[in-house]
Amino acid sequence: MARFRYRMQSVLNIKLKLETQAKQELGLAQQALNNEEAKLMDLRVRKHEYIKSTRESLTGGLSVREIKENQAAIKIIDDFIEAQILQVRLAQEGVDRATEKLKQCMVERKAQETLKQKAFEEFLKEENRAEMKEIDQLTSYMYSQGD
Repeated sequence: MARFRYRMQSVLNIKLKLETQAKQELGLAQQALNNEEAKLMDLRVRKHEYIKSTRESLTGGLSVREIKENQAAIKIIDDFIEAQILQVRLAQEGVDRATEKLKQCMVERKAQETLKQKAFEEFLKEENRAEMKEIDQLTSYMYSQGD
């Protein structure tokens, strides 16, 4: 029996490598998103701490200057939070792009694998035809020898 060789195996190999690369890019993009979300969470925690500190100052009788400093710090943190929300959105867009790229790579790889499977099935049919032809020739020879 002959050996099956897919003539577009190199294309399939490239598609597999591209898919692996897309998976890695998605992992990196997801990691970047997680980092940006963690930064946002930290900023929100800091804001909450400033608010808590301001409330305690109001009930504890701290100076007006300290209260104003806390309020100014809260406004600054709010600006940082807005900027960080933008960074989170950008990171999410990066994840979305990486996901789409991975989906596309998977579709292309699947198409190549389907072509390979069809080529293999055709190869098996051809091998079966050749084997049947050989059996028919052998049978004809044996029958003709029997006369």
